[in-house]
Amino acid sequence: MSRHTLSVLVENRPGVLARISGLISRRGFNIYSLAVGETESEKISRMTVVVDVDDEVLEQVTKQLNKLVEVLKVVELDRSSAVERQLVLFKVRADAATRSQIIDLVTMFRANIIDVTNESVVIEATGTLEKLEALLATLEPFGIRELVQSGVVALGRGPKAIAARDKKKA
Repeated sequence: MSRHTLSVLVENRPGVLARISGLISRRGFNIYSLAVGETESEKISRMTVVVDVDDEVLEQVTKQLNKLVEVLKVVELDRSSAVERQLVLFKVRADAATRSQIIDLVTMFRANIIDVTNESVVIEATGTLEKLEALLATLEPFGIRELVQSGVVALGRGPKAIAARDKKKA
């Protein structure tokens, strides 16, 4: 199995997220990452779905998604033709003795410290999965108290944009 990133344009209506995630999970596949938000049009949302499936299954899932009335377009984005980013918030143990080391590491990774207490710092980092995993590995010796991450968001490179195709409503 391999990881695939799908960009799915859908009608911005209640229940669409549940239908799409249900379709994928009913087939026994785990959604690695899921991010949803409005696009430049308030009537259309973009879902970025990352799944671990083989190529044959990916084609089957894509065809099933395209059958849903609310789905306007499904495009697979590969790493060479897309920009992917993810946001992670880390809460790290930090006392007076370790705080300056943590600040130096955060600066090196071009991340931001967004909250500081006597016992911890909260770090905001955005980037590729590899960058965020490297930052996590670097911060782990200090003690990760909590971690939360957004889903992957992705856009194709270059001037071409994914446009919703017209779909007849049945």
